[in-house]
Amino acid sequence: MRHDAKKNLVVPVFIPHKGCPHQCVFCNQNKITGSNSAPTVEEVREYLACHLSPETSHAVIAFYGGSFTGLPAMEQDGYLSVAGEFVARGFAKGLRLSTRPDRMDEGIAGRLKAKGVITVELGVQSLDDGVLKASGRGHTAQDAVNAAECVKSAGLELGIQIMCGLPGDTPDSFKATVGRVIELNPHLIRIYPLLVVINSPLEGVLRRNEYVPLGIDEAVSLCADAVRRFREAGIKVIRVGLQPSKELEESLLAGPYHPAFGHLVESELAFQRMKAALSAFVGRDAHGAPEVLPATPYEFLVHPADLSVYKGIRCGNVRKLALLNEGSEISIRADAGVEKGGLRLDKS
Repeated sequence: MRHDAKKNLVVPVFIPHKGCPHQCVFCNQNKITGSNSAPTVEEVREYLACHLSPETSHAVIAFYGGSFTGLPAMEQDGYLSVAGEFVARGFAKGLRLSTRPDRMDEGIAGRLKAKGVITVELGVQSLDDGVLKASGRGHTAQDAVNAAECVKSAGLELGIQIMCGLPGDTPDSFKATVGRVIELNPHLIRIYPLLVVINSPLEGVLRRNEYVPLGIDEAVSLCADAVRRFREAGIKVIRVGLQPSKELEESLLAGPYHPAFGHLVESELAFQRMKAALSAFVGRDAHGAPEVLPATPYEFLVHPADLSVYKGIRCGNVRKLALLNEGSEISIRADAGVEKGGLRLDKS
């Protein structure tokens, strides 16, 4: 169970690889979720009884790990009914689930709404048909667009999950997917870099040297650019990178994995903000180059909660800024007077 904040309490129920008619090249849900089998309805009831109470009325019960609406109707109804019991008792405010775009239509969306579902996340992954085909997704980009429209038309909150580094994907095609997702105007986004795990179809492709995963720096750069664009469009990014787990780490073969991948992305965004602020602060010469004097001290002030993100892992952002500015002395200091998420630059 995740306790990000009281208002964002999510109680996840994992149903690995249930309801999926295809196995995508990157998929081994048992390793990704750390769960080996789907729970029974009674197991779900017992689990929810342990984690929900009158004090968790703000919670959302979330079914993750499979394509929920691809399950047999009786299984869907069983899971939704038992979760709905806790909503009816005031122990949670609603239900959330993830599914495939080609397992969503107007009728399904309306039925979910009637069952107490408030959010549907679509595993879109890409909006490039070539990439979808190479990844074995079994649906088209238009299927995803149609599904998104059905979810929103039913009055449900729309979430979209995308991936970078898929077979056939390029930085340009990923950026184009981000642009098309922004046009769909979802309520929330998850972004995952592709990782190669054992017993996934991509394992064989990797071993035949027919697939080259993204490097960590490239993945961070692509995800940071996507996060920036989504936020500028007013779309909430709720996760970047897979949740670290022992099972995932033990099964990982290749790819841009880092247990703090989201932190790396936020640090890259912070670096770009500081770089822009420094450039604006010092001005530019007639040729457009920053007018930075060697060894000039510059101090950035940030909110205490933001300090680690701005400094970067092992103060990496400080070193990069110094190198970019001819060895100028760069420091980053916490100041409670700076608004959270804000940034102030002083020159000594």
